[in-house]
Amino acid sequence: MSRPPHNYERVYSGGEMDPHSRNPRATPPQYAASHHPSYLRPGDAQQMKVLKCPDSSMTYTNLLAVSDRDFDRTVRFVVVDGQYIFNVKPVPGLDAGQIGPTYIQRVWGQFSINKDVLVEAMSDSVVDARSNVFLSRMEVEVSFLKPAQERSLAVDAEEISQLLKGSFANQLFCQGQPFVFDYRGNNLKGAVTSLAAVPLNVLQDTKPGSNVSGSGTLPGESSAQYGVLFSVTAIAVSKAPGSLIDIKGSAASRKANTIIQPDFKFEDLGIGGLDTEFSNIFRRAFASRIFPPDLVDKLGIQHVKGILLYGPPGTGKTLMARQIGKMLNSVDPLIVSGPEILNKFVGQSEENVRKLFEPAEKEYRERGEESQLHIIILDELDAICKQRGSRSDSTGVGDSVVNQLLAKMDGVDQLNNILIIGMTNRKELIDDALLRPGRLEVQIEVGLPDESGRLQIIKIHTAKIRENKIIADDVDLAELAALTKNYSGAEIAGLVKSASSFAFNRHIKVDSVAELTQDISDMKILREDFLSALEEVKPAFGIASEEFEQCTTNGIIEFAPSVRELMQKAHLFVEQVQQSSRSPLVSLLLHGPSGSGKTALAATIAQRNSYPFVKLVSPESMIGLTESQRVSAITKIFNDSYKSPLSLIVVDDIERLLEWVPIGARFSNSVLQTLLVLIKKQPPKGRRLLVIGTTSEREVLAQMDMATAFSNEIYVENIGTLSAMQAVVQHADLFDEQSDYDRLFADLEAYLENRPFSIGIKKLLLLVETARQDPDKYSRFKNEICNAY
Repeated sequence: MSRPPHNYERVYSGGEMDPHSRNPRATPPQYAASHHPSYLRPGDAQQMKVLKCPDSSMTYTNLLAVSDRDFDRTVRFVVVDGQYIFNVKPVPGLDAGQIGPTYIQRVWGQFSINKDVLVEAMSDSVVDARSNVFLSRMEVEVSFLKPAQERSLAVDAEEISQLLKGSFANQLFCQGQPFVFDYRGNNLKGAVTSLAAVPLNVLQDTKPGSNVSGSGTLPGESSAQYGVLFSVTAIAVSKAPGSLIDIKGSAASRKANTIIQPDFKFEDLGIGGLDTEFSNIFRRAFASRIFPPDLVDKLGIQHVKGILLYGPPGTGKTLMARQIGKMLNSVDPLIVSGPEILNKFVGQSEENVRKLFEPAEKEYRERGEESQLHIIILDELDAICKQRGSRSDSTGVGDSVVNQLLAKMDGVDQLNNILIIGMTNRKELIDDALLRPGRLEVQIEVGLPDESGRLQIIKIHTAKIRENKIIADDVDLAELAALTKNYSGAEIAGLVKSASSFAFNRHIKVDSVAELTQDISDMKILREDFLSALEEVKPAFGIASEEFEQCTTNGIIEFAPSVRELMQKAHLFVEQVQQSSRSPLVSLLLHGPSGSGKTALAATIAQRNSYPFVKLVSPESMIGLTESQRVSAITKIFNDSYKSPLSLIVVDDIERLLEWVPIGARFSNSVLQTLLVLIKKQPPKGRRLLVIGTTSEREVLAQMDMATAFSNEIYVENIGTLSAMQAVVQHADLFDEQSDYDRLFADLEAYLENRPFSIGIKKLLLLVETARQDPDKYSRFKNEICNAY
């Protein structure tokens, strides 16, 4: 507090001052005529002794008791020890040369009883209309007078503001000055934290009762060390740090919270394809925090405290959670991986959970609803929050960690300044209690990006090479977005790295891996580099192309019109799932004799459609797995299919998956029940699924009620005519000359006359390849067919 100047011209004689008066300068009286010769004049200073205040009621007046022998009633302000300004009241209970500050005034000025201090009379010219000492705004922190009195108390900021203006009108307040006032029978202490002042003529133009601080900065307004309080002064009331008082409707709370950084741009996050997810998160978790706390309180709602981001690996969950901190005007997010919380010592894991919440709890106790938002990001949440009772260990640590987290998020002492963001790939493992409203109530699925989202991601990961013009002109980013179906964001990033490696490789000398060619300055990433990368980087949730290619080594041979009709009928089911909004789930069972080409037919259907997710469930992939592992593997494939908008699953050789054997009619009931449930289970909203099953034991599946689980059936028959057999053999190019085919099948026709035969196309093609190895292909193939029938 700086010392005020001496010897101001006297312009005001005291009494009530009205800033709206057009003539605030009252005619000054003759100073010498109205003052006792022994009174201190403005600018005079004298050593005085500090005593206790003779009148305890003055505690609530913010006035300093002085002797009526030292000052007359025209002196309104004094400066003690050159830095503490007080409003004074002459009282008869003090002798000349004595002052009686109240307890809180003695604490503020550090005045000891019987201590001598320098007291100087201050001229009223400090409130000259030309001076910036008329308060336009004053910020006050409120608490209980004594810490022992602290308790929960809801107070209205506007009511306190009016109370202070009524009790301390026309008094001068200083920066940091404490004062005491009574609020509904409670002894409260106020502390001035900030002051803004303007000249009186500016304050005169302000309407009484208006919120000066809410209307922007007034002309000539500046921060001040002291100033006079008037009826138009805007008083912003807040709670003091550590106080349990709850301020309702403060001037600060009436403004919109600037929780979002003012210069924030979504493109700065470096996240693509997640516009919808960000929109949902903002609406659910942050929109309510922008509105004034008093308005939210009137609605009777609490802010969202938890968000769960779930979805396949690599889709941007962790990146999204980390980048949220950049868009928010909050405390830096606390990022913790789930396994980091676990500790081998008893009780330490629970202590680690409590430590996460300590900063938020401390600030909430001090500032209440005005505290900043604290964000805790829990990655790999399923590591610590599995279903209680599901763990096989006997320590109970996992359950205790879940209980501790539940208690902190939604326990007795609820925090409203915290936001938990959890991330997991396995939502089904999370304890149900964490997912209810009040905890991780906002659950956002971060799925695989669509084509527009993939284009955004590709633009982000190629921004540098495009900026530096290292990418060739023949690279079409839109084409890459169309070719990367079911690629996650991480896989697209890997695709760009792979394409770059092909470009690097072109500029390495053939005979050395450590030497570069001379034209590296002209290096470009070409379209062919990206096409090569597409062959190298495969999506985890894409098409199992290699498995299906093995199933269709010879392709589909249309040896009869029935084959074309069968393919057309199957294609109708593919289009039904793709186009019909009323049948998101279609299942098709291909049954027929062993070797009739059911697997090849199903694989061809899978390869010829444009579904982004196509997987094969085959007995070969289940070799060596236990029954429970088979169930888990099958369930995982179906669950993965639900993450793609359009999926196809081929369940091949169902009887082998069920481990069915005719001796004793044994089979795996767990696998059977799993397939029965999953084949008939409707996919989530917005998802579509086609299931194609193959079996050579349709009667067996009928006994197990498996055949009825499929909504459609197609019978795939064996080859039963010589013309069909000839079409297959000719397609396989067994002979070079047409005459050999004519002679062979003329002999077979004579041999098989009136003899019915049926041969699977798989076996027929095997016989063709066997005959091809013999020098006498004609005789070998003829003998094989004749011996079989």
